Amino acid sequence: MKYWQIILFALLFVSCQAQNKNKVKNMNTVVSPNAQTATLAGGCFWCIEAIYLEVEGVERVVSGYTGGHKPNPTYEQVCSGNTGHAEAVEIKFNPDKISYKEILEIFFTIHDPTTLNRQGNDIGTQYRSAIFYHTPEQKAIAETVIKEAQNQWQNPIVTELVPAQTFYKAEDYHQNYYNLHPNQGYCAVVISPKIAKFRKTFKDKLKKS
Repeated sequence: MKYWQIILFALLFVSCQAQNKNKVKNMNTVVSPNAQTATLAGGCFWCIEAIYLEVEGVERVVSGYTGGHKPNPTYEQVCSGNTGHAEAVEIKFNPDKISYKEILEIFFTIHDPTTLNRQGNDIGTQYRSAIFYHTPEQKAIAETVIKEAQNQWQNPIVTELVPAQTFYKAEDYHQNYYNLHPNQGYCAVVISPKIAKFRKTFKDKLKKS
């Protein structure tokens, strides 16, 4: 390799590393004092996380596991289907910029809530559709949104509506996965088209910067 090629490669590597650090930093921004929490499951958490990171008013999205019976489960244990957990995201959002109702309206357009324990080729209880509500108000809002969303779907919605349980943060390599690995096979084939559809459908909900 020639000297100039080595220099160019080094510059590109440093640039990519800087971009990745910025993306991780963006995910870990400090949340507003009045921030509220939404916990949702709808298939692979890489996809749900990637979309909500683009939503105006959403300040933090963490991928993790909830709804199961085993404390501190690992990804491998959750994938076995034996822990009862669902792959989920914990969303911190500013209610002055986006409402819980709007959070859920997005949710029912970015995954199929009519397929029991599966999203596409991802099959198992860990990929179930679920809303984990944190307050009675959230439960009431979710019930309303589910009824409204049913008009968009021919088959019955099977989304679970259950009280929020302990949320376990997933391993670090799962966090902000799509933005750090956009060319990975699953990301390119499955997630990218969903993000493109979301951006087209919810232009008014995208972050300004």
